[in-house]
Amino acid sequence: MDSVIHMVEALESPHANVTVTMAELALALGGCSTPGCHAVLGEPPNVPTAPPALNPDQWQLLTQLLHRNAAVLAPDGSTVALGPLLAGIAVGLRRAGEGPILDAPVDPLFAVTIAEALGTSFLLARGGHGATLGPGGCWDDVDHPQNYTLMGPPSLVPDAVANGAMDGVLLGNRLAGDPIRLAKLLRDYYGTGNGTKEGRLPSSYRRRDFGVLAGAGKLEKEVLAMLRVLRVLPPTRELLEDVGAEEEVAIARRSSREFTERYVECPAIVPRCMWGARPYRGTPKPLSLPLGSVYIHHTFSPGTPCRSFAACARAMRAMQLFHQDTRGWDDIGYSFVVGSDGYVYQGRGWHWVGAHTKGYNSRGYGVGYVGDFSATLPDADTIALVRDELLPCAVRTGRLRHNYTVRGHRQMGHTDCPGESLFREIETWRGFVVRTGLGGGISGGWRWHGD
Repeated sequence: MDSVIHMVEALESPHANVTVTMAELALALGGCSTPGCHAVLGEPPNVPTAPPALNPDQWQLLTQLLHRNAAVLAPDGSTVALGPLLAGIAVGLRRAGEGPILDAPVDPLFAVTIAEALGTSFLLARGGHGATLGPGGCWDDVDHPQNYTLMGPPSLVPDAVANGAMDGVLLGNRLAGDPIRLAKLLRDYYGTGNGTKEGRLPSSYRRRDFGVLAGAGKLEKEVLAMLRVLRVLPPTRELLEDVGAEEEVAIARRSSREFTERYVECPAIVPRCMWGARPYRGTPKPLSLPLGSVYIHHTFSPGTPCRSFAACARAMRAMQLFHQDTRGWDDIGYSFVVGSDGYVYQGRGWHWVGAHTKGYNSRGYGVGYVGDFSATLPDADTIALVRDELLPCAVRTGRLRHNYTVRGHRQMGHTDCPGESLFREIETWRGFVVRTGLGGGISGGWRWHGD
């Protein structure tokens, strides 16, 4: 993302002598290549010659990136497709007076970012054929990313497109209300690679903020409107020839519901390949789902909350190293680890027995907060990431029973984990169970967990 922002800054420089905007370049180079996008924004302009503000290498990179299927790694660790992002920005600029929007019975901001792709994906998968959402993927090198590989069968809405679409809606909406330089908008939203002690990067709130704009049936309404537009466009008319009005409504309802459940109501989980996990040693033991319990931990060491993707990834690698090389365990012990950067990090995950709560590893998930929370609490948003997002998501997806119980690690063994402050906090959570247990004594977190 930093490379993209640097090119935008070069194009917006008062000395650049450039007459084309980044959004116009995006449309010309393939960021708006679908029939529905053309219906809203018009036919894309001709591809211009290389702007003098960009050197040949930058121009080559830009022409490769400004395509709906091209993606970049953002500083918060998320992967973002540039096509829907810049299409949404183009709508925002036009709404602010920088160009026309064709008259169509849809909200153009949703149409060019997510509604067409979402409706078409579920339309093509009628009868259970093919993927409709996802998958995620991983970069070959998060410090110098070049190649991004999907982790499963592709759909028209992989995670990168979902992220780009949500960001396109949010940033397009921002520009329509208060136009600012695009480089500043992108830098303020995505940051420059480091979180701050003052709070999370705005991009880490994309799911929450998109949910506000797309709530109350808005997304379903826009998908349905887009399907009706596609029905009359020559390139897509054939796709809907045998789709009746009731089925059209059902597709819009199902696609918007499943998108919302996956990308709004559930938190983003950083996969192992993104934080640089070593391979599992031996053969993992499968869990029998749904589980009935959740055990809350703090890591104690690292004792400082991680507030950026880079810092949280380092913490994950350090814990896995200790668990495998010093403790002799097969892998990092936790099922999931929670950073203060707004993301949940996959440890052993949903399906494999962990090494987090001795004697109870097969009965529940072990969720560890990065930091020492003996005397302080995680940020309110970080607490809510588990309490209000991860656990309800696990129930909805069949991984956790609806009547699950929550306990602190200290209730299950000789430890002070998850720290006095965090323990007092989880006493207020739904499902918390009071149990005397074995008592506390050893001050620590992951250094004292085991099978």
